[in-house]
Amino acid sequence: MEYVVAIPSYQRPIAIEQKTLKTLKEGGVDADKIYIFVANNEEYDKYYNKIPKNLYHQIIVGELGIRNQRVFISKFFKDQTKIVSCDDDIEEFHFSTDKKTKQKVESVDGMFKKCFTQLTTSPGNPHLWGMYPVSNPYFMNNSVRTGLYFCIGVCFGYINRHDDKLYPDPILNNGKEDIENTILFYLKDKKILRFDYLSFKTKFNAVGGLGKYRFKEYEISANYLEDKYPNLCKKKYRKNGLAEIKLKNNHTFEIAVPDLM
Repeated sequence: MEYVVAIPSYQRPIAIEQKTLKTLKEGGVDADKIYIFVANNEEYDKYYNKIPKNLYHQIIVGELGIRNQRVFISKFFKDQTKIVSCDDDIEEFHFSTDKKTKQKVESVDGMFKKCFTQLTTSPGNPHLWGMYPVSNPYFMNNSVRTGLYFCIGVCFGYINRHDDKLYPDPILNNGKEDIENTILFYLKDKKILRFDYLSFKTKFNAVGGLGKYRFKEYEISANYLEDKYPNLCKKKYRKNGLAEIKLKNNHTFEIAVPDLM
């Protein structure tokens, strides 16, 4: 089960080395699988000069903005390539099966391969898998859900297709493109897979990165998504006033958990 790892990154050459690249190396992911996508030539020079060459296969100049970069990544790789998209600041991957404790995933390579195996052998030919968006065993479930479940952009896997209908709208360049990505794959394939017992350790809204904590942009994105997909999502607000989107989990059911760990 061959795959590549695509890491979109912006202004974080030190963080990506100390976090995601370290996590992948310790988890047995071959450096030849790892591609780092940066925004411009200036960023390329910073990353190339600071990151040890044995930690990755290639640094590619893509585009600025998280939505634009994700579309660039999909177009860069061949059709039907199995792609794992990872943020640049993942410190660990976790799994939990008892709602009380969580454990570190030791073989990240094995986890990715088995997630793709589950995806490719599932009825209905789904093309997208994701993880539980919060690393809290109390909320995680010992299950794989199929249907419309949010696949957060921190880490997800997909079988690549060069299809403009699968690319989020440019209005989402500063956030929530992962929500529309989830919706678009769901509309295309009628199902996605989410491994609710798998998650990750990261720091949301850290300094740098491709997306920032912006009230105005999140409001615009949330309004766009609710207006375009009223039957699939709904806008809500956090206590601090930040606009969010909640998916309506239509047509969902659980399938047996594979032996991933």
